[in-house]
Amino acid sequence: MSVDESQDSATGATARHTGAAAGELEGLAEQSRALADGSVTSTALVRRSLERIEATQGTVNAFRRVRAEAALTEAAEADRRLAAGERLPLLGVPVAVKDDTDVAGEPTAFGCAGEFPPKERDSEVVRRLRAAGAVIVGKTNACELGQWPFTEGPAFGNTCNPWNLAHTPGGSSGGSAAAVAAGLVAAALGTDGAGSVRIPAAWSHLVGIKPQRGRISTWPDPEAFQGITGIGPLARTVEDAALLLDVAAGNHAGDLHRPPAIAAHEAVRRDPGRLRIALSWKAATTFTRKPLHPDVRAAVTDVARALARLGHFVEEADPDYGLVGLAFVPRATVGVGEWAARVPDRSLLDRRTRGSARLGRLLSGPVLRRARAAERRQQQRIGALFGPYDVLLTPTTATPPPRIGTLAKMSGWRTDQAMIAACPYAWPWNVLGWPGVSVPAGFSADGLPLGAQLLGPAHGEPRLISLAAQLEAELRWYEHRPPDRTGRIDGAVISRGA
Repeated sequence: MSVDESQDSATGATARHTGAAAGELEGLAEQSRALADGSVTSTALVRRSLERIEATQGTVNAFRRVRAEAALTEAAEADRRLAAGERLPLLGVPVAVKDDTDVAGEPTAFGCAGEFPPKERDSEVVRRLRAAGAVIVGKTNACELGQWPFTEGPAFGNTCNPWNLAHTPGGSSGGSAAAVAAGLVAAALGTDGAGSVRIPAAWSHLVGIKPQRGRISTWPDPEAFQGITGIGPLARTVEDAALLLDVAAGNHAGDLHRPPAIAAHEAVRRDPGRLRIALSWKAATTFTRKPLHPDVRAAVTDVARALARLGHFVEEADPDYGLVGLAFVPRATVGVGEWAARVPDRSLLDRRTRGSARLGRLLSGPVLRRARAAERRQQQRIGALFGPYDVLLTPTTATPPPRIGTLAKMSGWRTDQAMIAACPYAWPWNVLGWPGVSVPAGFSADGLPLGAQLLGPAHGEPRLISLAAQLEAELRWYEHRPPDRTGRIDGAVISRGA
């Protein structure tokens, strides 16, 4: 069901019966506990989510597809199962996934224009969400093939930042980030190929986890974008992000990458111990200018000071990135070309997408093989930092979120330059395949959200999650919320402009 088709189902009588208890439950874990103890129903939570989606679609525009009728049917079934005594981690909880993730009966357009056929079956990660009892209310907007740190395009319009509708929530998982920040769902999945979970987390005041490569299956693709892209959660709190990570994690028999299992949710309450933390302002070499905004430097410095107050040893030290970008570009552009080949009408693709796909064809074969073969050496060189240090702290982005339209109409070359300047810190960890967590770091002088990255070596999610949870308890970032974009008065939905 498209957004337009779902509007009547998500409003009117069905939406107005959402109880006050549902409105008070904001967190994923909180909703799960309330459903288990019977203080709220799945139908109430899902109706509330659908109502809020409908009320913000004209302003925030977070969703490409809304499964209103199907979600309410699934919620009613979840209520029957809960009443019968069944308990699962997310039984009856509404969540969202990004529009690059297959949901049976829905198209997967990944930000592209045109008519896409509905998928016959769920992706592995959606299968796991359903197995945990989650109700998927819809698919969130993403820029075309996930290439840019904004979520805008002719196929769906502009997805706006709930903190300031004139600015982007980031990309490419901007729809998922906007949906969580605006309170449409408690948590959502995104994908991260060059920071596409962590960047919108930073620019939407959220926690975003990029897990170890393969932690969450990308099936029906054995790997995504030549191994640089992984799936990760976005949420307001570390606990919610860790819970969604645990539920989504696991592998399909066809996956190329199968890391050992972790217990992310258990790590939330574990003391990380006294850690050695390297604070780095250095970005990997790209032969382009990447000035750091002073508000970002100040915000990340405050995070470093908070970590020092918590007893950690923090000092400035830089990883040796080398020329890691030479390995990123072939993998990214070949991945774009592979995805572009699936699009029913490639003439509708953005000119920049067509250019990246052409470059990918040129860089496939020997160049791609050399890029992939270099990964082990890059891991050894950059990973040498994790001898003297346990965690690397960097800005998530170099700038606050840009205004809507800043990058959308640029040429391919200018887009690349602007993108690298705004977001130079995230993408090397996609080449390495290692985990990172973006946490809220406060706000710019203009009130726009900023983020800091906690980065670790292979399979390091538990330590990063423990540290992020400790930092959250100190900084209490979850107490800050954006303006209510639903335009409601006493539970009624009214129209509201930007």
